[in-house]
Amino acid sequence: MRLRNATTGEVIASAVERADGVVERMVGLLNRRHINSEEGMWFQNCATIHTLGMRERIDVVFLDREHRVVQTLRNVQRNRVAVSCPGAHVTVELGSGALDGRDILSGDHLELE
Repeated sequence: MRLRNATTGEVIASAVERADGVVERMVGLLNRRHINSEEGMWFQNCATIHTLGMRERIDVVFLDREHRVVQTLRNVQRNRVAVSCPGAHVTVELGSGALDGRDILSGDHLELE
């Protein structure tokens, strides 16, 4: 699936997976040796993640219930116990660099399609 900014029409990443099952939610991007900027995971009902055991840094987007951007974080370091955003309902993990050069603003509507 691809992650698209519906406000601007820009595709942010072209290979984003939904973490629907228990295993997918627990593992996320942890088992990947390399995460390119087109890859990511969408976590519904999630306002906090960790990067313990991650091999690479990641970009993170926090969305509210309407999938509007609440906060973006670029180049989040590995092995952080908690990365959270009050008011978030969805968390999207992306390969580091996915947000570089993109003008994603608070309130933009993101879609997974």
